[in-house]
Amino acid sequence: MLCVPAASCGRNDSVHPDFQDKPAQVAILLCTYQGERFLSEQIDSFLSQTYGSWKVWASDDGSTDGTLGILDAYREKLGHERLAVVHGPGRGFVANFLSLACRDDVQADFYAYADQDDIWLNDKLERAIKWLTSLPRAVPALYCSRTLFVDEENREIGMSALFSKPPAFSNALVQSIGGGNTMVFNAAARALLCQAGADVPAVSHDWWTYMVVAGCGGEVLYDAVPSLRYRQHGDNLVGMNTGVGARFERWRLLWDGRFRRWNEANLIALRRLQERLTPENRKIMDGFSHARTLPRLPGLVALWHSGVHRQSWVDSLGLFVAFFFKKM
Repeated sequence: MLCVPAASCGRNDSVHPDFQDKPAQVAILLCTYQGERFLSEQIDSFLSQTYGSWKVWASDDGSTDGTLGILDAYREKLGHERLAVVHGPGRGFVANFLSLACRDDVQADFYAYADQDDIWLNDKLERAIKWLTSLPRAVPALYCSRTLFVDEENREIGMSALFSKPPAFSNALVQSIGGGNTMVFNAAARALLCQAGADVPAVSHDWWTYMVVAGCGGEVLYDAVPSLRYRQHGDNLVGMNTGVGARFERWRLLWDGRFRRWNEANLIALRRLQERLTPENRKIMDGFSHARTLPRLPGLVALWHSGVHRQSWVDSLGLFVAFFFKKM
């Protein structure tokens, strides 16, 4: 069962017996590359968390600026038991995050993706862990949330979209609703990522995590309350997704065929976990995949019956229009 969007995590706040013996441990998965401008502010926000049972695993992807020096300084301050630094694979941010998530020596109850240039709100982990510890360990679970957008000087400039439809695999196939920088997931979800492998040809680590947890019968909570300050600057790989400009960009990606290539890559990746998908979700995936092979009108009918959808009716309409023109 997937959880519907919620304004807070207090709805399921009783601690499951699986987590009553000791504080749950969180592995903060921090990926860095040329991050000296904002990295210290991000690590300081870890130190300000109201939930303190965590360890940072920083994977650097070959920085030549002061990033490694900053990490070394914090490691000296915190100790190796609170901050470990490893070398990334050097193949981009997706490979870096997935390689870190799948490392055998990173062991915890929960895992939190972290970008190098954000600022976590001080209750980010507490809110996520409060919900995650209400569930059994064996159930894959993923927390994600909205974000506050800030500029380079940390001045608020907006907020990410508020999604109203429940998280679902039929949505995850064509849309990621939570940024990776907001995501916290449990060890059962992480085991699925490891089973698929760090080399999986997924488009992005956050979209992939949403697809995997939703598809394999896990629980997903989309929290309407922001959990971090998402810094917007010239070096961002992914930025604001709201407004007319963002919608135009999504339509442009549909029309230039990129979204079709992304769908193909994600479907190939999901085949690695085909036996772990629920029967219902395997049927949705197969229906979506089959629809993409059909002529226009039969394909539209098959797409409709597959149930795939985006969060807004405008974007869902764009999906069907792009499908008609073989752009997805």
